[in-house]
Amino acid sequence: QVQLVQSGGGLVRAGGSLRLSCAASGDTFTRYSMGWFRQAPGKEREFVTAIDWSGDNTYGADSVKGRFTVSRDNAKNSVYLTMNKLKPEDTAVYHCAARPSTKLSGREDDYDYWGQGAQVTVSS
Repeated sequence: QVQLVQSGGGLVRAGGSLRLSCAASGDTFTRYSMGWFRQAPGKEREFVTAIDWSGDNTYGADSVKGRFTVSRDNAKNSVYLTMNKLKPEDTAVYHCAARPSTKLSGREDDYDYWGQGAQVTVSS
């Protein structure tokens, strides 16, 4: 199994940028496609974006397209979420997740391993 440790997050003004990192250990990183999810206060966790094992294929929720970019560095066993043009509605706890599959998924239930979460707060 894989362990995921997140870093990054914080407080930023609307229009600003942040980068989240997620470092994996314990298993071969390229066995996993990776996803990012977020949970805002009082709301259910929602899909943000995902990347396949190679990094060649990604897709994201409509709400973040053109603003958020997912990437991975398999040599460093890490996946990243770069968030630009942040909005107050992006405020949430962000989780990375690992799925033991080569295929992308936006379904929370398809992911077996989760990072501890990182708070992102966007002020207006």
